[in-house]
Amino acid sequence: MYEFKELKESNMVVEIFKTNVQKESDKNYVIAVIQTQFPDYKINFDLEDCDKILRVEGIDLECDNIMDYVHCLGYTCERLD
Repeated sequence: MYEFKELKESNMVVEIFKTNVQKESDKNYVIAVIQTQFPDYKINFDLEDCDKILRVEGIDLECDNIMDYVHCLGYTCERLD
């Protein structure tokens, strides 16, 4: 079991996105929408960062779909390299 856990964790990917989400309520809404579509992703924001960072962690992340969902909610979302 322990080896399987290590393997699973090693496949985790973290993507960072720049957004224009400003308010705590907006942040919670965006997270809820993404979480509904991608329940296995770990999602959080850093609204204190100047780039209003959206951080998504998971296996086989669908970055384009994440950006599309955020755009459809009326916010900007760009993947940072």
